[in-house]
Amino acid sequence: MTPNFYRLIAAQFFSSLADNALLIVAMALLEFKGMPGWWAPLLKFFFTVSYVVLAPWIGPLADGMPKARLMAWMNLTKITGLLALMWGCHPLAAFAVIGFGAAGYAPAKYGLITELVPSQKLVLANSWLEVSVVCSVLLGAILGGVLISPLFEPLAQVLSQSALATLGESTPLQSALVCVLGLYGLASLINVFIQGSGKLYGHQRLHVVHAVRNFWLDNRKLWTDKEGGLSLAATTIFWGGGATVQFAVLKWASDQLGLPLSQAAYLQAAVAVGVVFGAAYAGRRVALSQAKHMLWSGVGLGLLLVLISQVHTTWVAVPILLLAGAMGGLLVVPLNALLQHRGCALLSAGRSIAVQGYNENLSVLVMLGVYAGLLKLDMPISWVMVAYGVAITVAILLLIKRSKRT
Repeated sequence: MTPNFYRLIAAQFFSSLADNALLIVAMALLEFKGMPGWWAPLLKFFFTVSYVVLAPWIGPLADGMPKARLMAWMNLTKITGLLALMWGCHPLAAFAVIGFGAAGYAPAKYGLITELVPSQKLVLANSWLEVSVVCSVLLGAILGGVLISPLFEPLAQVLSQSALATLGESTPLQSALVCVLGLYGLASLINVFIQGSGKLYGHQRLHVVHAVRNFWLDNRKLWTDKEGGLSLAATTIFWGGGATVQFAVLKWASDQLGLPLSQAAYLQAAVAVGVVFGAAYAGRRVALSQAKHMLWSGVGLGLLLVLISQVHTTWVAVPILLLAGAMGGLLVVPLNALLQHRGCALLSAGRSIAVQGYNENLSVLVMLGVYAGLLKLDMPISWVMVAYGVAITVAILLLIKRSKRT
């Protein structure tokens, strides 16, 4: 792994850290404005829309220009969305803009890794990437919890009296947004020093009809490939379920453990800690040829979600959440590496990542939409978690059955 690779990891870490801290702060902002609780998952929903709607174009765009440059532009887009939020824009609209930046950032980031790293090191590279992503989720949840807690009030007072107060109304939450803005700025600074691979794929036609037609051909090619389709199905289930569980754990901690949002965010981080350990172990111990065997980890993840829904004490919840996270890390790292390997061989770096992002984020939209609907219907959160746990378990078992025929 070269210094350039580590710069890429660092840039995406701070950008993702800001995304996850911002989510917690924005949820607190919704509470402050008196909006209903089922609006919280809509923040992630609007963040994710661009991944799905723009999927036919972001792959060719990433292939047709230097990926490091595209990452820098998308970071500036995130900053624009955050500034709009600070100036009073509706949180959902602001998250749609930030999500647009994230959607363009993803294929450039993953595509650059496939160009910088040889195939025999893809599992290790994905371990680095997934650990950094999950660490950003972990630390972002913790940081978000701190930013909306009384611990942040002294610094908030200092920031509110500075020139940064001109960015919007002077409140503790506004000062928290200023801190998130600083993280996006740091990610942009690191991005300046990333050197691209220099690999381009020629002129990329972005005409609407042409792009959509080619995207669906790419989508079909990856789904019909034996290993590509299997790994794509697994990661699609994982990311859709994971995005929902991210919110479900927060509500479960509030409803069943009686924790406020600032403390529930710390409990959510327990899942991320487990994913770090699972991803790190997979990166060191699981070869690309063994990736399909890790589907059993997905079964364990689903069953643990059912178990955690029945827990009512924090000291019991934490180890179960850690184990659930580890199961997720063991599942996603090897299968993500297999998917990237097959996608790059069948298509190209940018196009395969665009197909992957489309399917995974469509799953996120569907599962978050269902989750928000269930909350609006006042379904108990324990029932919701049981339903999602059973659904994940059954889906992964079907994939295991399919893998034995390939």
